[in-house]
Parts: sequence; structure tokens; C-alpha cells
Amino acid sequence: MTQVIENSIVEKLTTGLTPSHLSVENESYMHNVPPGSESHFKVVVVSEQFESKRLVQRHQLVYKCVQEELANGVHALAIHAYTPQEWQKQGIAPDSPKCMGKS
Repeated sequence: MTQVIENSIVEKLTTGLTPSHLSVENESYMHNVPPGSESHFKVVVVSEQFESKRLVQRHQLVYKCVQEELANGVHALAIHAYTPQEWQKQGIAPDSPKCMGKS
């Protein structure tokens, strides 16, 4: 199965944020969408570019990188954005909540 959107998100975040850690997980299967959909993603990104930035500013940087995907089919993007120091302490991102629409 081709993961066109997922690969595009990875490429754009890698280019735009030069992360020391990046995880992009297609969570569409957890939602009420057709099999093989690429509409819901969880992004864990660790970048020095987040230093001295508030959470909303970090999210804006991520959104700027993937604005094309968000305008063309990506319905939800769970963003977990950390500085390297925060990630060293945290080490893991929280699990996404269960979708109420998934049967």
C-alpha cells in the first residue's frame, strides 16, 4: 500500500524543521474512514527550532510545513512538538485518544 501523504509529511517536516527525532503515524485506521485512508496523523517532532517557542508557535511551524496536505485530505493532525531537552526528559509522546466514531 502506497503511503503518499505520510511520506510527503515526513519529507516536508524533515526539510523544514531538521528534527533530531521524527515520528509520523497514520492513525486513520482508528477512525471511521475507508481502509487505506490517509486522513488522520500523529506527529512527534523534536527540533532545536522549537527552542524558546510557545506551544502554539511550534504548532504553527509544523502547520506551515504541511499546509498543502492539510488543505488536501488530511482531516486531523495530532502534534507533539518538543525541544531536544524536553524530549530527553519526556522520551515518549502520549497516546492518541480513541475515536468515538470508530465502531
